[in-house]
Amino acid sequence: MLIHIFDLKQGDTLLADAFNRQGVPLLKQGTQLTDEDIRLLTRHQLDYVDVASSQGTAAFAESPAEQDLIGLPARLKQSVEQSLQTYQSIFLEALTKGKFSAELADHLMEPLLLNLNGQNDIVSLLLMLEAEDDHIYSHSLKVGLLSYYIADWLGYSEEECYRISRAGYLHDIGKSRLPSIIRSDRESMNESERKELKKHTQYGYDLIMESLNDKTTALVALQHHERNDGTGYPQRLYKNGIHAYTRIVSVADEFVNMTSASSDGSKQGLVSILQNIYELGFSKLHEKPVQALIHHMSPNLVGKKVQLDNGENGMIVLANQTDMFRPLIQTDKQFIDLSRERKIRISKVFI
Repeated sequence: MLIHIFDLKQGDTLLADAFNRQGVPLLKQGTQLTDEDIRLLTRHQLDYVDVASSQGTAAFAESPAEQDLIGLPARLKQSVEQSLQTYQSIFLEALTKGKFSAELADHLMEPLLLNLNGQNDIVSLLLMLEAEDDHIYSHSLKVGLLSYYIADWLGYSEEECYRISRAGYLHDIGKSRLPSIIRSDRESMNESERKELKKHTQYGYDLIMESLNDKTTALVALQHHERNDGTGYPQRLYKNGIHAYTRIVSVADEFVNMTSASSDGSKQGLVSILQNIYELGFSKLHEKPVQALIHHMSPNLVGKKVQLDNGENGMIVLANQTDMFRPLIQTDKQFIDLSRERKIRISKVFI
């Protein structure tokens, strides 16, 4: 089954020899791909290769984060997979045709949001959706989902929440116009490649205008890396020059970025991420969506199991009104008030 190079996973098996664009053979049929093999194919800027997935089924038909959805109820899991597959179709259509289906984009999130009706515990939901890899499809879906919630918390109408959500999951669509090596290997980029990466905001604006003719959604794609203090790109806008929808999507995007693994595979803890977002609300991100995110997610932490950086496990039993990032923890042996035990931090939150 043909699969785009960006979707390859370690363990996938080549069903045919892989050649570069000059016809030079790179890997033989039957090769079980390693990370090094995938990087090789990426460096030669291949678009598609013929593979069987490491799970024994066609890789293209498998959702990028499918293995990470075990904790989801069956109907919700199906909706997540459907939304991921729809976004994959939109992305690949933009990559190959230079535009994408407006109908697909309009309805991408609807099945998922219908199944989330009444779901207030956004912490559990995001933890269940947390993917092990920083995949553009799952990343965009989470940004769209969180943008919807933040918009709802800020009092936007249901119609506007849908529009903001759509702007959220389309914010990175411009990356479809980037060379595959830039999309998949940001750690070792040179200065020229970093400049090219930044062009995805303009590419996104152009793609959305071509496909949807929706200037507001296009502006979100263009502006989502702008920051209140003028340090963002591409236009170095200040707070008042950034669209209200963009302010929401930027907070969601920053949050989801922080949940992704770093180059060494480590991840920040959820409480640490919320604290970092809170601090950015005083400088780079707009304070209203930041406050909405913090004040609606923090109560959901109560009752969650946690791991402390001293090795102990426990449960958050009481929020601290004066320091929301240092709650009261109950372990097997004692209660620990993190507002007093300043040397101890929460390292991980569990569903």
